[in-house]
Amino acid sequence: MSNQQHQGLPVAGYKPQSEEKVALVNENKALEERVLRQMDQIAKLPAGTVDPRWFSIARTQIEQGFMALNRAVFQPGRASLPGDVQGDRAHDDLGRVA
Repeated sequence: MSNQQHQGLPVAGYKPQSEEKVALVNENKALEERVLRQMDQIAKLPAGTVDPRWFSIARTQIEQGFMALNRAVFQPGRASLPGDVQGDRAHDDLGRVA
């Protein structure tokens, strides 16, 4: 295992990540893409083959599931706002002000 850290995204709340975490999220992204491509094929089936409402719900929840999974791995924090004092607003794991 490598201890190399990748810089966090230039987005508030994201932090440097290990190679292992980056590799894990990249695997998740590849799996997500395979599932979405399968859904693209299902979407091409003749009208009436699948219920469009449930299909839309499925696609949205699959996308949300992978997003949640990747956030669970990367664990982004809350963003600081102008005027915040460093350490002024500590938050617990549920986002509540401690």
